[in-house]
Amino acid sequence: MEATLDLFKELKSFSEPELQKEILKHAKFIKANKGDILIKEGQYLNFLPIVIKGLLRVYQQNEDREILLYYVGPEQTCMMSLSSAYFDYYSTANGIAMEQSEILVLPAHLIAEWQLKYPSWNKFILRTFKSRYDELLNAFGNVAFKPINVRLKEYLTAYVKNESSNKIPVSHQTLANDLGTTRVVISRILKQFEKEKLVKLHRGYIQLIS
Repeated sequence: MEATLDLFKELKSFSEPELQKEILKHAKFIKANKGDILIKEGQYLNFLPIVIKGLLRVYQQNEDREILLYYVGPEQTCMMSLSSAYFDYYSTANGIAMEQSEILVLPAHLIAEWQLKYPSWNKFILRTFKSRYDELLNAFGNVAFKPINVRLKEYLTAYVKNESSNKIPVSHQTLANDLGTTRVVISRILKQFEKEKLVKLHRGYIQLIS
């Protein structure tokens, strides 16, 4: 995307003309393909990414297990990146592009400065911390209090609702990563769901029946 005022047709949160000028002055723009790793756990972050178009997946990894933290969509940023950049320490999570994405990248040293100068930027930062905190609290509650079969069914149901399609093109490994378990566990539960006629398993996708 060209660095012009047209950018703010996509990033509607930043309303002050002077802030828009500063963003255009300091920002860099990158394009990421599906599967590109943009942030690695342990990486020193001196920048803040803001998604213009596309979707990022933020997760933590321990050996062969992953746990999904949240997704970052258009006009959003990553709370883990924001925390690392704001407080000058290393990233505690990984970030990967789930589809072709366009991302605005800002120098970390401007974050605090702009909070004092621009109300819309301050609101954006506070809203990011609040929304991500709520998501992480909800995710923790699900892991702590809901059985994995319940969480898997809710995941599939939410996908169907959001995409308006009962065909879910997701692998067993992806489900395991997003739900913080293993592929073996997911496969076992899906086979049980199929016996109960809740889903039908196909090569490359899962069909939700009820």
